[in-house]
Amino acid sequence: MQDNRNIDISKFFTVGINYKKTDVSRRGLFAISNEQYRDILQKAVEYGIRELFILSTCNRTEIYGFAENADQLIQLICNETAGNIGEFRQLAYIKKGIEAVDHLFHVGAGLDSQILGDYEIVGQLKNAVKFSKENGFIQSFSERLVNAVLQSSKEIKNQTALSGGTVSVSFAAVQYIRENVKDVANKKILLIGTGKIGRNTCKNLADYLDADHITLLNRTDEKAEALAGELGLKFASYKNLTEEVASSDVILVATDANEPVIRISHVENKGEKLLIDLSVPYNVEESAKELDTITLVNVDDLSKLKDETLAKRQAEVPKAKAIIAEHLAEFIEWYEMRKHVPVLRAVKTKLEEIHTCSLYTQISPDTYSFTSGTNPKIQQVINGLASKMRKQNQKGCYYIEAINEFIAPASN
Repeated sequence: MQDNRNIDISKFFTVGINYKKTDVSRRGLFAISNEQYRDILQKAVEYGIRELFILSTCNRTEIYGFAENADQLIQLICNETAGNIGEFRQLAYIKKGIEAVDHLFHVGAGLDSQILGDYEIVGQLKNAVKFSKENGFIQSFSERLVNAVLQSSKEIKNQTALSGGTVSVSFAAVQYIRENVKDVANKKILLIGTGKIGRNTCKNLADYLDADHITLLNRTDEKAEALAGELGLKFASYKNLTEEVASSDVILVATDANEPVIRISHVENKGEKLLIDLSVPYNVEESAKELDTITLVNVDDLSKLKDETLAKRQAEVPKAKAIIAEHLAEFIEWYEMRKHVPVLRAVKTKLEEIHTCSLYTQISPDTYSFTSGTNPKIQQVINGLASKMRKQNQKGCYYIEAINEFIAPASN
């Protein structure tokens, strides 16, 4: 087990790729499923890595953790995904130490999201860390860091308009339908996939299209039936996928399969259709867009939508960054104090030894006496020492100063 008191923050890395340098097809090569996530954690032990978590969304795949070098983390990702190390290195960004910590604060706030201020990232981060913690890879540093990031994100959401309005990939899909599909009230809409993104998309469909012509379909029929009942929509069995796709006008795909769920054979010669693929990697066969009757839109296309809401959010960025700076400073202060714990403990032990020394009791007969607990004067010295250590770096002088302070006569 790693001793978090002696952690060297310079060995904390984040390595990842995101939408800034890659499209969906390339990001999809490095997308991480829960099964792959579990395999990576198991392999991490072989590298001597005991603290890490992975954030894999439609916009990014990032691994955060302590390692001797970034290559260890890159290998963990690439050995379990369809992409290769060479391509990943060309596309990846590597951050270490305080820069890596700062990056996570920005990601958690939605400042690094493809749609500025997208608050869905918070739930994705929580799930990623929960999975890693359940497998024993979250220790005090990561837990404290993530909690600080979540507190910062919450404060930004409450005190700024960075996440104001309703702009997310799922909402952008609904917005696209409203703007590009005529007579939408009379169109049959099919949503495939009722996971996190699927649920959000479904709720937006119900709220903003005010339609009862939406059918839900999921690999697990019970999940589709439950959500349909909750929102007053229809559902169909997954075994009827082919028939449902053929009879629908608008099809949204929010699954997380490793290969296309909708193939060109599902839509060829089946009339005009709008396909919206919210999945990473693609879950709609790309060749479908070559059909004259098919309009295919993916998450990158949706994220290009700009409106007044995004402009207003941009104006809130300085406020958000100021809040991040405060929480980052608090976290760094916590880290610096954690580094000093071994020194403080050693000094305290030495002072307790001096306190019980017969020579010391002879020269300081007025010293506090007690039968149990920490000597109040020792605790007073340790508290003062901790305060000084936050402000200056004396290294070996701490022992001498603390001992002198302890044995010095109390001033009148």
